Amino acid sequence: MAGNRWYETFPAAIMVTDKNGVIINMNEQSVVNYKKNGGLELIGTSAITCHKGPSLKKIEDLFKSQKANTYFITKNKKKKLVYQAPYFEDGVFAGMVELSVPLPDDIPHYDRDAQKK
Repeated sequence: MAGNRWYETFPAAIMVTDKNGVIINMNEQSVVNYKKNGGLELIGTSAITCHKGPSLKKIEDLFKSQKANTYFITKNKKKKLVYQAPYFEDGVFAGMVELSVPLPDDIPHYDRDAQKK
């Protein structure tokens, strides 16, 4: 679908880098989330070198291993799921996508395996 830009207003932050860690795209929520760091001006800068300490090592390892990373955070009293995963073009590592998904405080959990019994 030409012109389909659903991700722009998707209610979670989406940031995309190239294979070298340079930010190549951010949706509206990502721009808002990173406003204090420059927002839209982050496009064209390194998503790797903005990290420090243990998080710098982790992000460097993600680019080397080309594997996904998932974790929860609480920031400003809001829970978020962060999912960082590689993407590939024609089978070749092309970069990483980071999704930062806000979660409700009372998020339900459904154990589908337990329901099968």
